[in-house]
Amino acid sequence: MMISLDPARATEPSAVAMQWLVLAVAYFTLGLFLIGVFDLLLGLWELITSGTFTDPAAVVGLLNSVLLLLIIVEVHRTLIAYARDEPVVRIVVGAAIIAVAREIIGFRIGEFETITDGLIAAGGFGILLVGLGVAYFVVRYTESQLEYSDS
Repeated sequence: MMISLDPARATEPSAVAMQWLVLAVAYFTLGLFLIGVFDLLLGLWELITSGTFTDPAAVVGLLNSVLLLLIIVEVHRTLIAYARDEPVVRIVVGAAIIAVAREIIGFRIGEFETITDGLIAAGGFGILLVGLGVAYFVVRYTESQLEYSDS
């Protein structure tokens, strides 16, 4: 008597477990987001009460927190889409754009050993941002073409 093992059936428990783990991480990111919003409100309150809301460095720090929250939102959206077996590429590229924008906003050329190093980093950020922007529009165009051909 030979036991036949169907690979699709054998991998099903693993796929179901992975979906549950992805959902658990999605709820974890929701908790991180709530903590981040609370921290953002505290930071805003501190800026207002201390009178440093006109300090550009303090405002950039607050904006940095907002962008970090947006990245958490995009990671959460990616996890939910993945658990639902929906496309995630556009969400991931969008999160990458936000992450690069966050780095660009916080970029300080004085933090590098030489000005040349800073300019090379700035050029790299620029190339990365343009590349991600192109990738985002290619993905959107491709998805819209697929939706158009399905209907």
